[in-house]
Amino acid sequence: QVQLQESGPGLVKPSQTLSLTCIVSGVSITANYYYWSWIRQPPGKGLEWMGAIGYRGDTHYMASLKGRTSVSRDTSKNQFTLQLSSVGPEDTAVYYCARGLLEYDFWGQGTQVTVSS
Repeated sequence: QVQLQESGPGLVKPSQTLSLTCIVSGVSITANYYYWSWIRQPPGKGLEWMGAIGYRGDTHYMASLKGRTSVSRDTSKNQFTLQLSSVGPEDTAVYYCARGLLEYDFWGQGTQVTVSS
């Protein structure tokens, strides 16, 4: 069974870099033809796709976040990571990792990240 689990700090200070990891089990992140995404939901708002990494290691980002977002992977640990730089209060959200690029069939449970000094 495919499972995803996010991990990372729940509190980040403004201007710092947020780093979250998604540990995947039940399938290799290099298996054809899967993509692995980061999605967030700010309080009171809808889901927002942030970026993804593909089975070949290719990366894709939402245009408005492209300069601040980086998605990478560690195939030896079967996990992928989100880094979001220069965070501000607007980056407070529940962050999810999921399998897919436009549609998602497996999700992590989500992790709350609050940006505050």
